[in-house]
Amino acid sequence: MQKNSTKKMVYAGLLLALGLVLPFLTAQIPSIGSMLLPMHLPVLLTGFICGWPYGLIVGFITPILRSLMFGMPPMFPVAIAMAFELATYGALTGFIYGLLPKKPWSVYIALLSAMLGGRIVWGSAMYLLLASRGGAFTWPAFMAGAFINAIPGIILQIVLIPILVLALEKAGFITKEA
Repeated sequence: MQKNSTKKMVYAGLLLALGLVLPFLTAQIPSIGSMLLPMHLPVLLTGFICGWPYGLIVGFITPILRSLMFGMPPMFPVAIAMAFELATYGALTGFIYGLLPKKPWSVYIALLSAMLGGRIVWGSAMYLLLASRGGAFTWPAFMAGAFINAIPGIILQIVLIPILVLALEKAGFITKEA
């Protein structure tokens, strides 16, 4: 049991580090770099590989830590809203995937559920954060931020995450109890 939790902690730490560094790589493509949602990929993987508690923690910490270390994303309201969004991604992928049989379709159900849930949480957080300062977060702003501007990242997640999860499963990095 101790060995397994140590392994998960190491994987979570590596995925957290990847979440901090990956945005630097995608920033090299100015036209779509941020639209690729680079912090989302390691967080989603953390939920699948390490389970929901680690996914929740890595998801919450990554945007806050990145904002503190590098100034991007801006802390208010972006990094704070992203912390809740990514925590939801990590928690839901791990939780839902843990409930389902280890079949290829389970990866898609967990992934799509987490993506939808995270976007709803992000929209709610943005609404509350902006309202707390007298601002407004409109339906068009939600749709643009959660879906329209995120299309390249959404496509990347739907294509890349299942391939990685199934390959990691086959290689034994993801176990039945995760």
